Amino acid sequence: MARQGARARRAERALERQLDYQRAKQKSLTSRKLELVAGWELRSRRLRARLSMLQPIGDDSRVLEVGSGTTGHIFFFGVKDGVGVDPLADHYRDLFPEWQSRARTLAVGGEDLPFPDSSFDVVISDNVVDHALNPRRIVEQIARVLAPGGLLYFTVNVHHPFYNAVARSLDSVRAIGVPLEIGPFADHTVHLTPRAAARLFDNLPFEHVEEKVDFEKARKGLAKAPRHPGDLLKRVFYKNAVYELIARRT
Repeated sequence: MARQGARARRAERALERQLDYQRAKQKSLTSRKLELVAGWELRSRRLRARLSMLQPIGDDSRVLEVGSGTTGHIFFFGVKDGVGVDPLADHYRDLFPEWQSRARTLAVGGEDLPFPDSSFDVVISDNVVDHALNPRRIVEQIARVLAPGGLLYFTVNVHHPFYNAVARSLDSVRAIGVPLEIGPFADHTVHLTPRAAARLFDNLPFEHVEEKVDFEKARKGLAKAPRHPGDLLKRVFYKNAVYELIARRT
């Protein structure tokens, strides 16, 4: 129970940190907004084209993004009735109305999706579940709302086991009343390893079509001059590699 309580506090703090970050980001976007939107549109069109090679995606396809955030794929995916869910959706609609209005969004977490079974043809979850309270529960909910034959596009950042071990140790320190927060260990609710990310799908009705771990994102961080001690840690214990899965609901 103590461990669950610590994870719940981490999840709540992760949302607070994310909202603070996006408020600051909103103030800095003015001069580059058109350029950035064009980039997000291109990114999402490429994902749609990639998935369409496996299964046709029409403008009337039912598409859900779990964790649509501020600039999720769903806002630029080009379908008529795209839906995004995110705990901070109400805030994001106010901060970024220009493109948030392109899709219907609901302020809910992925652990309890408010949709009937088999409601969607495509579900997207891009770098989301490790910021939530219960990643496995989110994946179970995705399996429930995705129609048989439907496609899932899923990514999550994965890390060396070191980060999870330290984060849990810091939970123990906070449990005795020491308000200690260290950035590299506070930016995720859980720090999944590649194996732990893959195990989220154990015994669920998915056929894995493409699956990989891409360490390129983690390597790019090493090419830059260290800005803080966390960057030095990454040279020994990799952080923010990308586990990617495309799967079909069986």
